[in-house]
Amino acid sequence: MRDRAIEKLAEKVAARQVELEAEIERLSQYGKSAKKASASGPVAKPKKNEAKREEKKHEATGATDGTEPVAEAA
Repeated sequence: MRDRAIEKLAEKVAARQVELEAEIERLSQYGKSAKKASASGPVAKPKKNEAKREEKKHEATGATDGTEPVAEAA
């Protein structure tokens, strides 16, 4: 019975792998942007105390829009 369950599970895994490969092929038509998005993974949000620290740093440097200050060209 165990061998039969293992066979069925292997069949399901193989079928799912074929489905996923087909989906990857379909998504590959969107080019590098889709690959980059999936390769980079999720972006971690800063912890609350780190966000407050960054906010204070921005206030001290004069950046109020949430961006890093840009050095002026010489």
